[in-house]
Amino acid sequence: MLWALISGLVVLAAFSLKLRQEAQNSQAKYKKLFSQKKQSEVRLGQITEQLVPFLNQFPYDPTQAQFLGRPIDYIIFEKDKVVFVEVKSGNSKLSKKQRLIKSNIDKGNVEFHEIRIK
Repeated sequence: MLWALISGLVVLAAFSLKLRQEAQNSQAKYKKLFSQKKQSEVRLGQITEQLVPFLNQFPYDPTQAQFLGRPIDYIIFEKDKVVFVEVKSGNSKLSKKQRLIKSNIDKGNVEFHEIRIK
């Protein structure tokens, strides 16, 4: 009877170990797939950023748009103003740096400097 109980415990421990290993393998596969999904979203966002000036939703003249990419996607030079444009898709939000830039623009903390090299 004691041997049967010990044997049962050993089988149960082995089964538990096997389940734990499978859970770890599944978690590793999930992390890899999640990472690949995020990378795909980033690539799609980068491609979209490049195409936005040619879409109907873009309210500016595409020939006036200069792509910067980081930290702000575009700067638009119009006759009477300069516009900073950040392209977002889905549920993406402004980064901390982008929020800081927007705040400085909203406060009028924008300057122009000319640097002359001789």
